[in-house]
Amino acid sequence: MKAYSGMFKKVDGSMRHMVFVRLEDLPKSFLEERLKGNSKRKLSEGLELVWDLELREFRIFNWKTLLGEVKQTDINFVL
Repeated sequence: MKAYSGMFKKVDGSMRHMVFVRLEDLPKSFLEERLKGNSKRKLSEGLELVWDLELREFRIFNWKTLLGEVKQTDINFVL
């Protein structure tokens, strides 16, 4: 599975490092178990719903306030 690591500035001004998986890289069965209903939440441009591997929950990654670059890696991880 592809995982990503990056840092961004949160709305409150603090820095947030996140290790995450993008939704398109998650198994379909994993998403079906956790996402309710058919409606998609509309996020502002530059915000992306992702699976945070450290917190083990859905979080928002802010691409607009990215610090540095996002690194991609392949992982073996049990969701």
